[in-house]
Amino acid sequence: MSLQEEIIAALGVKPVIDAEAEVRKRVDFLKAYIVESGAKGLLIAISGGVDSAVAAGLCKRATDELSAERGRDYLTLGVFQPYGEQEDIGDSYAVAGTFGLITVETNIEDTVGEIALETEYALKAMGQYRHLTHKGKGNVKARTRMVIQYALSFENNLLVVGTDHASEAITGFYTKWGDGAVDIAPLRSLNKRQVRQLASYLGVPAEIIGKEPTAGLWPGQTDEAELGVTYEENSDYLEGKPVRPEAAELLEKFYRETAHKRGAIPGI
Repeated sequence: MSLQEEIIAALGVKPVIDAEAEVRKRVDFLKAYIVESGAKGLLIAISGGVDSAVAAGLCKRATDELSAERGRDYLTLGVFQPYGEQEDIGDSYAVAGTFGLITVETNIEDTVGEIALETEYALKAMGQYRHLTHKGKGNVKARTRMVIQYALSFENNLLVVGTDHASEAITGFYTKWGDGAVDIAPLRSLNKRQVRQLASYLGVPAEIIGKEPTAGLWPGQTDEAELGVTYEENSDYLEGKPVRPEAAELLEKFYRETAHKRGAIPGI
C-alpha cells in the first residue's frame, strides 16, 4: 500500500460521493449523537466560509428534524466571532439567513489583546522583549473563539460542532486543541471539493462556495498561499488521483509532521 493509499484510508475519504446520501448520513449522525448525549442542540461558529456554512446547514436540518420527531425544541445556535472589524461578516449573516438560524455575535478582539499582553509580560520576564508572532497570535485567536463557544454551549447544554475536514487534516492546518477541539465533526471524512458539493446541495449561496479559503488569522492570509498547495490538488490526492510530484511530496510532508495533531494526548 502506498503512502497515498494509507492516508486516504486513515482519513476515510471516498473517491466519489453522492451529495444527497452524504447529507442524509451526516444529519442522522448528528441526530443520534444529540439524543445519546442528552444535549439540547448544537452550536456552530460561522466564519463566512464554505466549511462552516455546510456544517450549519447540516446542524439546522438535524435539530429541526429532532424537534419535529420528538415533540420538543432542539436548537442550532450560530455564533459569529469577528476579531475587530471583519470585512466579510456579511457572509456569516447570509449563511445564518439561508438556514434560519438563531445567532449571537461575540467579538474576540479585546480578549485576545489582553491574553497577548499578559503573554508578552511573561516573555519580558524571560528576557524576551518582543510581541507575539503573528502565527502565535493566530493560535490565540483560535483558542479564544473555542473558550467562548464552550462557555455558551455549557450554559445551554449544546454540543460544539467542528468544521474540520480531511483536506485540513492531511495538512494539519488547524490549531491543536484550539479550533481542532470540538464535540463532534460531521465533515471529517470529506475533502474540500466534496464539502463544496454538499454546499451546492444544501443551497449555500454561490458567492460563499466560491470564496478563497482563509482561516482569517491575519489580514490577507489565505490557506493555499500559506500551505503552498491548492485545494484542487489536495482533493485530487485524497481521491486517489495523480498529482504533481511536488504537491504529493508537500502533502505527505505535512501529514507526517502533523501526526501529533490528529492523535490523542500521549500519556504513560
